[in-house]
Amino acid sequence: MKDKQGRIIYIGKAKSLKQRLNSYLAKNLFAKTQALILRVSDIEFKLCPNESLALLLEAALVKKYKPNYNIALRDGKNFPMVKITKDKFPALCITRKQENDGAYYFGPYTNSSLLRQALRAIRSNFPYLIYKQLPQERKIDESIGLSPKKGISEEEYGKTIKGISLILQGKVDFLLKKLSLEMNSKSARLDFEGAAKIRDQINALSVINQGDTFAYNKQGLKELKDFLKMQKEPKRIEAFDISNISGKEACGSMVSFYNGNFDKNNYRKFRIKTVSGIDDYGMLREVVRRRYSRVLRNRLALPDLIIIDGGRGHLMAAEAELNALGIDLLVLAIAKEHENIYVKGNKKPFKLSSRLLALNLIRRIRDEAHRFAISYHHLLRKKGLICA
Repeated sequence: MKDKQGRIIYIGKAKSLKQRLNSYLAKNLFAKTQALILRVSDIEFKLCPNESLALLLEAALVKKYKPNYNIALRDGKNFPMVKITKDKFPALCITRKQENDGAYYFGPYTNSSLLRQALRAIRSNFPYLIYKQLPQERKIDESIGLSPKKGISEEEYGKTIKGISLILQGKVDFLLKKLSLEMNSKSARLDFEGAAKIRDQINALSVINQGDTFAYNKQGLKELKDFLKMQKEPKRIEAFDISNISGKEACGSMVSFYNGNFDKNNYRKFRIKTVSGIDDYGMLREVVRRRYSRVLRNRLALPDLIIIDGGRGHLMAAEAELNALGIDLLVLAIAKEHENIYVKGNKKPFKLSSRLLALNLIRRIRDEAHRFAISYHHLLRKKGLICA
């Protein structure tokens, strides 16, 4: 949560954003919460694959930005922390006491159960030693890949510990870049086994880091390129949605996704002017026509891909307007009910696996266009009620 100056004043995690935000509208809020709500001007969110990894990100961001209203995490001394010992071969443990022993401490974290889940997820791909672990337990962990292999060099194990430290600091993007360079280096030296191991770490980190991160999006773009048989990854994507209730206060939205991130400076709103009644296809045609007529008129850059919130009919409506303008662009539509994907030039829809990052990326861009359209529609309805 940010104030009017854009300063972060509170960071929190939630399984359901809707329920969490509704809780701030309840009566009899604590005085601290009431003060927070009065100062909030903007909200941003990041997606995580599960609550335990959201816990790590929450603590890392609180430590980085030190928001005024995260009093418990900033000042609490009874919450668990992760300790990495300062040994030749460092070991990890969870502790509630920070000592002056030269070790590295991360946290605090608000939930010890979630913290243990997160560490298990990390350890499955970044094997580490457990502080004061019994020899027989370490032998079992080594046999199943949770503990480093006997004879590993200090340098190699140090890289693992450095990687874990970066994850706990919320610097997964930086770690991904380092691992990519190292993987390419090993491939160049024909160390394909070492390169494959790092590739597996990169894939795991892409999942850990999936929310709204650059690395996750870039992987999704790569998959999208392959799925659509494009010559290059789509650098700029523009997505459209229409919002209305029985044709009233109808509007459209366009969101821009550029080079792996949402490009909010290039979002556009459209109040429907030429279509009346319930006609989603007609409204979409108007929005597409207005958008790309302006693009041609002002000689702006065309996107590499257009995403439409809808089904085959919506896809055909958008294509008709683009053809009328003499624009040849790749267009796809994604229908909400079954997440079927309709692509220009294909009569039958595609059904992508939910495990594919490409599908998740298409969904996220579609959902952002829908969110932006709904917010503008609500604004128009509010203005209409005031005027009435």
